[in-house]
Amino acid sequence: MLLFPKITQLDLTGPFEVLRSLPDTRVRTIGKTTEPVHSEGGLILVPSATYADAPKLDVLFVPGGVGQIELTRDHETLAYLHEVGSNARWVTSACTGALLLGAAGLLRGYRAATHWAFMELLPVVGAIPVDQRVVIDRNRMTGGGVTAGIDIALTLAAELAGREVAETIQLSLEYDPHPPFQSGHPRDADRALVGRVREQLSSRFDERRAQLEAVAKSWG
Repeated sequence: MLLFPKITQLDLTGPFEVLRSLPDTRVRTIGKTTEPVHSEGGLILVPSATYADAPKLDVLFVPGGVGQIELTRDHETLAYLHEVGSNARWVTSACTGALLLGAAGLLRGYRAATHWAFMELLPVVGAIPVDQRVVIDRNRMTGGGVTAGIDIALTLAAELAGREVAETIQLSLEYDPHPPFQSGHPRDADRALVGRVREQLSSRFDERRAQLEAVAKSWG
């Protein structure tokens, strides 16, 4: 699980809680260094390994967050993701982590999803956008924003260890969401609210587009 500054912590910690419960599994948080990093909200997280000393991985999981914008300019990170993702059994992400996978060249020709506000950016890196909470295309598994990471992790758990194990984890976590409001996706939320949130995220959208276009242009 990739760990970087200004991560959306729930993108990481929700799926982590699921995946750590898998039998015969060791989950590592991997960063450029093992120095503590601050999430978007200030929560301090510490990588357990670096790119240089991480072992061969069966599963790559990339979360999102505003830090994804800066990381898209990081050639070392993109090269590491490309190398690991080219050999992993599963290549997965939550939220705008899909844009990092795309920037690393791992989603070209694949169906994929990301946070609803940034779905239009997937084609910039050659991905085919699919508006679903979890999207599986061959060994790529991506999904919607933030809380969708838990759904992704449970789906991955079923692929790795079987449905019964995944359902046991879900029950243990009492993952039984009944949100107090039906405003978690543009298809349900008030149009005016959707417009306001899009406006709030517009600068990040523009920054992400510029970075992804630069990366895609470098591919030739």
